Amino acid sequence: MDLDKLIELYPRVYHMAERGAWESIRTHGLMSATAVLDHLAIEGGDRARFESEHRNQKMDVRAGHPSNIVLRDQKPMPEGRLIQALTDGTTPRQWYELINHKVFFWAEEQRLHRLLGARDYRRLEHDVLTLDSATFVPAYAEAIWLCHMNSGNTWPMPHRRGTEIFRRIPDYPVKRSGKPIKTVVELVVDYAVPNIAEYVVEVRRMRGSEILEVIG
Repeated sequence: MDLDKLIELYPRVYHMAERGAWESIRTHGLMSATAVLDHLAIEGGDRARFESEHRNQKMDVRAGHPSNIVLRDQKPMPEGRLIQALTDGTTPRQWYELINHKVFFWAEEQRLHRLLGARDYRRLEHDVLTLDSATFVPAYAEAIWLCHMNSGNTWPMPHRRGTEIFRRIPDYPVKRSGKPIKTVVELVVDYAVPNIAEYVVEVRRMRGSEILEVIG
């Protein structure tokens, strides 16, 4: 896929974070779970339960400590359903580690609202970041992957998936028109976006699809 066509089709990308997370994100950047664990120097068995196993609820990495960071739950990705979904010999542990090494953005706002309205999240408040693709995508082009599905969801069907669902921008399949054969659902960045504040054009405090306030 051509870089300019990607920006044309998806001029904004979106990230849904925990309520109150924006100040930390603005200071430290947007980090994957793996980057958070590195940042807080979590090692050994303590690390595995955050990074290599199913998080069926959100988890405090350092509960009660001023440096604590909350990792989001992975409720739609239980091990049993992943076993049904995974191809190419990838194990659930490998999939969790793959996903936890990446930062995820929705390429379309309707997908963001679908997640905001999901049963487990619709009553909660979130900090929603909107990024300008025209500046963000070129800066991180070599670290970006595109995905045609919600890679972290196995409901209502455990759709087949493997590492090949993530494609670098030039490798994402397109039609003769240059438009993608399959709509881009996720824009994914390796490890972290340390200077994300440079690309954020708006931060909204939201509950479901309701905007409670604009906080940035």
